Amino acid sequence: SLKGRSCLTLKDFSSDEIKRLLWVSADLKHQIKHGKQYLPLLQGKAIAMIFEKRSTRTRMSTETGFALLGGHPCFLTSQDIHLGVNESCADTARVLSGLCDIVLARVYSHSTLEELDREASIPIINGLSELYHPIQILADFLTLQEHYGSLSGLTVSWIGDGNNVLHSFMMTAAKLGVHLKVATPKGYEPDKGVTEEAQRLSKQHGTQLVLTSDPMEAAHGSNVLVTDTWVSMGQEEEKKRRLKDFHGYQITMQTGNVAKPNWTFLHCLPRKMEEVDDQVFYSSRSLVFPEAENRKWTIMGLMVSLLTDYTPQISMPKF
Repeated sequence: SLKGRSCLTLKDFSSDEIKRLLWVSADLKHQIKHGKQYLPLLQGKAIAMIFEKRSTRTRMSTETGFALLGGHPCFLTSQDIHLGVNESCADTARVLSGLCDIVLARVYSHSTLEELDREASIPIINGLSELYHPIQILADFLTLQEHYGSLSGLTVSWIGDGNNVLHSFMMTAAKLGVHLKVATPKGYEPDKGVTEEAQRLSKQHGTQLVLTSDPMEAAHGSNVLVTDTWVSMGQEEEKKRRLKDFHGYQITMQTGNVAKPNWTFLHCLPRKMEEVDDQVFYSSRSLVFPEAENRKWTIMGLMVSLLTDYTPQISMPKF
């Protein structure tokens, strides 16, 4: 049981625990979307959603997902709650622990999440920090499992910035038997500590981890091509330099030519033209819109797992 746990990073979750989260997510999607069932698993419960950074998918998936399960979501922006300004993070965590059952926080600094988790007596979910984006990766792997039928043995190629989404891939891929090839421009490599842990995980689980600055090398023989924004929120002043530094990293059909014949494309959105061209983004190889929808089913699966002892009704998918 994962009941009572927080989810700040998938580094803290074992292979079996990540598979269980994906299993619960697939089960809820099957029963609610396809079976048209009403499952009020979170009836009488409330979630505080703290957003220091705006988001379409994180807000909509969490708010509609929690409500669909019978719970009450409460959305708090920086206009509603000033973490560490009008009230300390520690006091906020203690107050919210008495007012709701779980907190999802989308913040600038990962240390904010760690302080909330230290002081709260309820689960804390990382809705995004500068270091990790675990709820995005759950959606990505559910999408790939649905498309390919299993995950073990797949090769995922990341072509872009060494950012929070990549860090979460690096903490998860090996645990699911997935090989990971990473291409980042020089100076934009993933965090050193994250890289060292990913190398340890890759060795432990017998998977391949490749780090390069050559996008075509990373794409070669891959099943999945993935990228993300080159300019994240808070980096707008760096845009001109970043666009220059990432020249040659746009994913096109030419990139796909060196991948495996069954290659697909993922992007956590929002997307800009310089990251991936229209020919790939709107092609049948692109899984970006099922990926976006699965943000809802996986956050629902995570919240149910952290708040209840729910047992999935469908058999476990092949991972």
